[in-house]
Amino acid sequence: MANPGVLHQCTPRLVAFEHVLSASANPTPNTLLWIGGLGDGFLTVKYPKVIARLLPPDWSLVEVLLSSGYKGWGVGSLKRDARELGQCVEYFKASRLDKKVVLMGHSTGCQDVMEYLVGDVADDKPRPSVDGAILQGGLSDREAFGDIAQKQGFKEKFDEIVKLAKEMIDQGREHEIVPRRDNPVSDLLGAPITAYRTFSLLAPGGDDDYFSSDLSDSTLASTFGKIPKETPVMFLLGAGDPYVPAYVDKEQLIGRFTRAIRDGGGVVDDINGGVVPEAQHNLNDNTEEVREMLARRVVGFLQAVGTGVTPGTSRL
Repeated sequence: MANPGVLHQCTPRLVAFEHVLSASANPTPNTLLWIGGLGDGFLTVKYPKVIARLLPPDWSLVEVLLSSGYKGWGVGSLKRDARELGQCVEYFKASRLDKKVVLMGHSTGCQDVMEYLVGDVADDKPRPSVDGAILQGGLSDREAFGDIAQKQGFKEKFDEIVKLAKEMIDQGREHEIVPRRDNPVSDLLGAPITAYRTFSLLAPGGDDDYFSSDLSDSTLASTFGKIPKETPVMFLLGAGDPYVPAYVDKEQLIGRFTRAIRDGGGVVDDINGGVVPEAQHNLNDNTEEVREMLARRVVGFLQAVGTGVTPGTSRL
């Protein structure tokens, strides 16, 4: 199936695909940068195409292919993703002067967005600012995969693999691949994974651990609470997301993240955002109607950002 669009070369090794559905499309629109989750690459998730179709003419959706795309995530890190994402933001800001840029993460793409907004910058160079952030399917990998391990009867082995990853890190072997033999975690995640990324994803307090339901209020204040008020946020979490354990109350979880942002002076759109009825994790197995429901929420948020209205003050 042909997918019309433009392939942007943001850097010599970083590309992004812009959905262009009409020859008369605005050549310098506001930009929604979409970042996929573990294993995702161009067009692996269906709903971005639906968003692109429903966007007003002054917005365009661009899918970013980071080095962590497809199976590259197993040897990567959020810091590398955030650095590359910054290069992509810089590219579109330079080529579309005075236009808005909003980040939208799906799944672990949400961790990338959080790292971009509040993570430490190693070289002390500030990341380019963005005009909004949408977090769709942001959830805890350690809770999700720990729950799967418990249900499938290998939780003890799961804990052993996390312990082994920590031992390898302590030995200075963080960039080595955790042995795949007799490793149900590697089989479950479907890729070679370094000791660092194994620990980051699956251990309490790992670098990827932004969305766990058991994080303290003070921890949330040190992450979500640092999001600047100039970057309004919207949460979208599927009511039928199978990766959120049954013991997690989705509404309550989003509420805790929202309070942390607002207590820090930030802005959350909880009119367009929230738990999406029937939606699963990436909505690939949902109907087109459900995907359009999510897309309309995204459009509402972007219309507010584009017109200077504070998102969440009205449904546009």
